[in-house]
Amino acid sequence: MQFLKQEDAIRKLQLITLFLTALLSLGATERTKVLAHYMPWYQNVSVSGYWGWHWTMNYFTPQTIDPEGRRSIASHYYPLTGPYDSRDIDLLEYHVLLMKLAGIDGVIVDWYGIEDYHDYAALHEATEELFYSIQEAELEFSICYEDRTVEAMVSGGHLNPSEALVHGTEVMEFMENTWFGDDCYVKLDGKPLLFSWGPLYFKSNSEWETLFSSLDPKPLLFTLDNKKFDTASGAFPWPPMHLSKNGLLSQVDLNLYLTQFYQKSLVWEYRVATAFPGFHDIYEEAGLHDSYGYLDRENGDTFHNTLTLAMNYSPNILQIATWNDFGEGTIIEPTLEFGYQYLEDLQNFRRETIDSTFNFDGDDLLLPLIIYELRKEYAYSYPVHNMLDDAFYHIIEGDIEAAKAIIYSLHPNSIEKDQPQSAEQFTVTEAFPNPFNPRTNFLIDIRSNQPVDILIYDSSGSLIERKPNQKFKIGQNQFQWNGEHLSSGVYFFKFQQGNHLISKKVIHLK
Repeated sequence: MQFLKQEDAIRKLQLITLFLTALLSLGATERTKVLAHYMPWYQNVSVSGYWGWHWTMNYFTPQTIDPEGRRSIASHYYPLTGPYDSRDIDLLEYHVLLMKLAGIDGVIVDWYGIEDYHDYAALHEATEELFYSIQEAELEFSICYEDRTVEAMVSGGHLNPSEALVHGTEVMEFMENTWFGDDCYVKLDGKPLLFSWGPLYFKSNSEWETLFSSLDPKPLLFTLDNKKFDTASGAFPWPPMHLSKNGLLSQVDLNLYLTQFYQKSLVWEYRVATAFPGFHDIYEEAGLHDSYGYLDRENGDTFHNTLTLAMNYSPNILQIATWNDFGEGTIIEPTLEFGYQYLEDLQNFRRETIDSTFNFDGDDLLLPLIIYELRKEYAYSYPVHNMLDDAFYHIIEGDIEAAKAIIYSLHPNSIEKDQPQSAEQFTVTEAFPNPFNPRTNFLIDIRSNQPVDILIYDSSGSLIERKPNQKFKIGQNQFQWNGEHLSSGVYFFKFQQGNHLISKKVIHLK
């Protein structure tokens, strides 16, 4: 009976919400902006010289690699690029290209301020690198200020409590002088947006009036879960894990929370909605504290349903929570587990709900990873990087075919190598596209008439397909493999000609 009462309450709230939204949307002129909540807090050995806390949580050891090639990281999910560094400009290019192709307008960056304390300075540097990439991709950016950093600095003796408000004012002035006036900073009615995770330290209206006192125009402030005080212009919802029961957040409780939030927000001048794919944190496994709970992804239905509910109330901002919080498992960034599923859902949703002229598709999403891998493969080749720069700008301009022509001309076989190959050896390029669905290709350069054996294994090492005695002409050949009969996963190809063996890894994503 309690379940039925909850369902009835949700239906009533949704009807009221739809009615009020219809009235409020009559005067709406700007379309909803889609912004991904972004975490700039990852470090790896190749860029920063160490593995950062958000990959290790002082428990996991990324230098340990399992038989499938995965590093041990603080997440239930694994990025297609492997665990990366937030200051890696190639990685940032990969992210902003994916956002552009998925129909995301920009980012809300989780920002810890400007102070050189703990890892705040490194996170700030990564934020600045991200904003440069955002500008290059003609996207937008905004800030979610974590004022919990003030509490940490006060309790750690780095900041005197009497100086906290002065420090906060300096942070606000820094944002105004550095970012708020930028054409790429997200604004509504000419006013910059500022999100606050909480707030957790500056909790009173008078404090925020002081923080904003020297700013012109004053930002539109959005606080977590509720409009906390008069200075705030509104609020934004988040996965309500505090409503979990026995470690699980039900879809009924989730819908009730969101519907109640959207109903109360309809009287605000500006509205922020949030969609998310699920929640599966790693905190308990890392030994930090108990898990906040689990919200099932429901094979993508959680994301689709929260998207639909969000758009039912015609928000100014649709926040995606999150792009890449691997520790809490709310990511939509492509991973080995679910591939490009969420970005494809966003493409379809944008086309059907927000912008009917949006014309990128799922196949286009494969291009950024190829560009990223080519950047790494030819890190010191200026000609290659110049060509990839051209491909980048073609994608930004919407000319996918021109970008593909450049990208697919840059397979390893077509680029002169420093080390000469033996006359008896054959060579095999990396698979393209990779990840793929359902077909992928290799270029094989043959230098003798010997046949080639091709063996295909799954991630457990089991042989799943054998193509013996494949005959190829002398010179370059293309070999295509169709994996439509197999499930998503990692597969390994072994090409053998005589005593010469070449192995390649591919990722099949359905």
